[in-house]
This record gives sequence, C-alpha cells and structure tokens, in this order.
Amino acid sequence: MKVRFYGTRGSIATPGQATLRYGGNTSCVAVQSDSGTLVILDIGTGASVIGRELMAKGGPLHGHILIGHTHWDHIQGLPFFPPLFVPGNEWDIYAPRGLRQTLRETLAGQMQHIYFPVDLDQLGANIQYHELIEGSLQLGDINVTAQYMNHPALTLGYRLEVDGATLVYACDHEPFAREHGDNPGQFTGQDLHHARFLADADLLIHDAQYAASEYAGKVGWGHSTMEYAIAIAKFAGVKRVALTHHDPTRTDDALDALMKQVHAQPADGGLEIFAASEGQEIELRGDKRVTAPAAPAELPQAQVLTGGAVLLAVTTPARIDTLKEALSKDELQSRVTRPEDAAGAVAKEAPNLLIIEDFEGGEAMQIARTVRALPNDPPVVLISPATGGSVVADGLFDDRLVEPFSTSYARARLRAALMRRVSRWRRADMPPEEAKRVAALKALNVLDTAPEERFDRITRLAAALFDTPVALISLVDANRQWFKSSCGIPGGETPRDESFCAHAVVSRKPLVIPDALLDDRFADNPIVTGPARVRFYAGSPLFLSDGSCIGTLCVLDVRPRDFNSDDIARLGDLAELAREEFERQPAATDALQVS
Repeated sequence: MKVRFYGTRGSIATPGQATLRYGGNTSCVAVQSDSGTLVILDIGTGASVIGRELMAKGGPLHGHILIGHTHWDHIQGLPFFPPLFVPGNEWDIYAPRGLRQTLRETLAGQMQHIYFPVDLDQLGANIQYHELIEGSLQLGDINVTAQYMNHPALTLGYRLEVDGATLVYACDHEPFAREHGDNPGQFTGQDLHHARFLADADLLIHDAQYAASEYAGKVGWGHSTMEYAIAIAKFAGVKRVALTHHDPTRTDDALDALMKQVHAQPADGGLEIFAASEGQEIELRGDKRVTAPAAPAELPQAQVLTGGAVLLAVTTPARIDTLKEALSKDELQSRVTRPEDAAGAVAKEAPNLLIIEDFEGGEAMQIARTVRALPNDPPVVLISPATGGSVVADGLFDDRLVEPFSTSYARARLRAALMRRVSRWRRADMPPEEAKRVAALKALNVLDTAPEERFDRITRLAAALFDTPVALISLVDANRQWFKSSCGIPGGETPRDESFCAHAVVSRKPLVIPDALLDDRFADNPIVTGPARVRFYAGSPLFLSDGSCIGTLCVLDVRPRDFNSDDIARLGDLAELAREEFERQPAATDALQVS
C-alpha cells in the first residue's frame, strides 16, 4: 500500500518559515491499496491539499475517512475537502461511537452558520456516517482493526492490513503507566495490550508530541513522548516508526535536534525511526497473511445505554465529585455504595459500570473477582494512585484511572469501558456479489407491492405449524428488510442493520436463535430490547433459481424456543413454496385479490 503524509502537526496548524520541512498542517494521512481502495486517516487541515489533488484527477470518487477522534485539529479540514461537495462522489466517514451525540451531529457542529458559511446538508456528495467501537471492519480490500487509545477524548487507533502489509495509526495516545512517559520500561497491563495492537507492523505512525524531558508538565494531556513511541515500537517488533503529531511550538530545527539525539542512540533490532513530514510518501510491501478478528467495529446509530446507572464503590469525597461530574456530562446517573456492598448492589441493580478504588489489603481485587462471577457482571474500572497502589491484577479490570486525572480524562476512559460492553449487536456482513443479489431481487418487481393471498397463506401456515405469534416473508433490500407477507404483526419494513434475516442471507443457511438475549450478535438489537421483545427467531433462506438469496421465510416468538432438525426441514419446505411463488406470474385470482 502507498502511504502519504498531508498533515503531521498536533493541536493547531502552524504554517510559516519555521515549519516548512516537517509541515504545519494538522493530522492527515492518505493510504491506498494496490487495487485502489482509498482511506484517509484523520481529516485535519492537511485534507485540503489531498482534496485538491483528488479533484484534479477527475471522475467520480469513492473513499473512506477514518477519524481517530473529533478534536478540532483532527476534523478542521472537513469543510475544506472539495470532493465532499461534488454530486456523484461517495464517501464513508468513520469515528468513535459517542454515548449521546451522533457523529453527524458532531461534525455538523463546526459547520454551524456562526462558524462557517456552508452547512453539512449542503455537501453534494453521498456521505455515509459510521460509528465505531473496538473491533474490525472491511473497507474494500483493506481490513481495519480499531482499538481505543489513551486520550482525554474517546479515541481510536487503526490497524490497516492489505496486500500482505500492515500499517498502524496510533495518534493521540498517552502511556497508560505514567512512568513510561519519561522512562519507558517493561510493558505490562494496558501498555502491553497497546503493544500487541502494534505488533509486527511494517509502518507505525505514532503520536510523539513531547520529549521525555517535557513530560512531567504534560501528564494527562493525552500524548506520548518520542522515547515511549520508540521503546514500544521496538518491543512490538515494528519495522519502521514515523513520529508524528509534532508539537505546534516545535520548529523544524528543534525537531532536527531531537531526531539527532534519537539517532545517536545505539541501534536496536533494526527499527527505522524518522519524523513524519508533509509530502513524504512510503510504499509498503509484505507477504504476511492477514486474518480479520471476529468482533465488528461498527454499531448502527442508536441509543447506546438504556436504563441502568454507574455504581461507585468509592469512599474518597474528591474522587466521588470528579467521577460524578464526568458521568453527568454524558447524562449518566450514578450512585455511591460502600465497597463491601458493591457485589450485592451489582447483582440487584445491574449497573452499566462499576468503579472501585484501589484499597490497601486487596479489597478491590476481591470485589472484582466476586463481580466477575455474577451473571450480569458489568465493566469494572479501577482507580489507583500514581504510586503506592496495591492492585496489579489488570485482567480483572476493564480499565484503570491512574491519578492525577482530570474530569475530561476520566470521561474518556469511562466511555471506553462502557463501549467495550455494548457490542452485543452485530450488523450482518455484506454477502459476496451483493450487487447481483439486489439486482435479482429488484427484477422480481415485488418490493413495495400490495399483500397477496398466495404469500399470506404461507406465513399463516408457518405460524400455525410452529405455534409462533409471528411469521414473515422478509426480503433483504440494499438498506432495509421489507415484508412481502406478515402474519401476527403489521406489514412494513425495518432497517437492514436491525435485520436477523440479513445474517441468514450472508450465511445462505437456516438461522436459528433460541434466545436472542443470550446471543452476542443480537442481545442489544432494538428488535430484542424494544417493544417487539423478540427472543426466538428461525429463518430459512429464500433462493431464486439463479442462486441469488433474496431473503427468508422466518418465524419469531417473544419467548425462548427450541427448534430441532425436523422443524428446520419443514420451514425449508415452506420457503421453497414461497420461492416458487416469486418465480411464477400471479394467477388471475391472485391479481383480483390484490386489487
């Protein structure tokens, strides 16, 4: 893949004579695979340059924009990115999932009329907004893995794998263990987790805003030192590391002086180290086998947290005040309990999150072990002092807040812990030859047509045969599932993101979900948690003669159910009857009934 830097500066753009060589634009990196898939990492002020270059090439453009977080220095180039204004262009924009405000609302904020003369609705391109948590997604032929960074805003780093090569983009990130900022040592806990994310990268683009000598005054600001970035790159077996997010006060000469000190150190492991500069282009080649993680990174836009609250097993008043302020900013309710009552309160109240203090004597560890044994164990976050803490068993905790920390820092870490537990709703992958499948469905000319008795008798029979309150003939269109026949509920459609049937279309096999609340793919789906309260689903794919899978015949119930092999076979027989109806012309009697 080809990698080109268009912005390498952090915090604020700093154009001028003193930043000509390394550049003054804020974060923006373009990546292109050998097949032409285009990904832009962050859309800081450097995006205006690549935007003009893309426009000069002409023709409809399709690309992906991965935003690490929505601080201004990472999104200010968006209103100045010309390809977004052109009808016919298609862009997918990705960023971390928030708790309340959507990505579109966040990006629209900087384009309000009091700040900018053009609002988001006036952009001519077809723009899709996608909200991410930790996990994986596929952008063309590029596999992307997202992982949370350590920053005072909810931030994702991205690992891109294609053509046998690996690029990791880790910008803005601070060491989890604060001592690594000025004296990197043995990596454990969350820093070890970060190193595994970077492992064996052909190129690592890593935040390195500060020098170790500056870090003491920058603790909690959410950025790394050069020394940390280099040390963890060596530890992770990275081949090349590009130090980026240069401090806005750092001149070219000052950067040169720091890099001279870096290169004066003894070589270790063959790691190539350089400071990223605008206009620099790198071509990566490799022969590694790429395997995609199973957990998806993308969540449909919906309310992330419903009900529940945050339980604070905290006794220090100052800590309680800071945590309550951080939680209230995201409209999250909180309650304080005594540490010894924490496990009982979790079992009774089912909170969204548990926060406990690092007590002397190992009480925090014991509380965490007890909570982990509960059926409804929530994410657990530990608060520990910078020195003198007693707990070292990181595996018991989803995250750690190391003092001192600000309200904004606490807010970001608590968001990350909450988000790691909201992935129990997975959107189905796109089937192979999706365009051909959708074309075959549309060629039937049945979408949005009136009910027909020839289909309704099949769903009535299915509901009676399996004793379920609902039976559907569901057709999976490009962005929705539409019900040609519905027995037990009004007809209509639902978003494809919420569709159980879309999963059966991808697998091309019968799909049985005995209890959706126990299935991580569907437990938080609005069809399960909303008024429909679906618990059981069984669907048999509908195939046309050319092999296209257009949807399912499915049955649903509000209680868990068993469904044996004989049941699956009978449902398949009914699905075959539905297929025959789709591929024949309606009889005259049918036409009269429809009219």
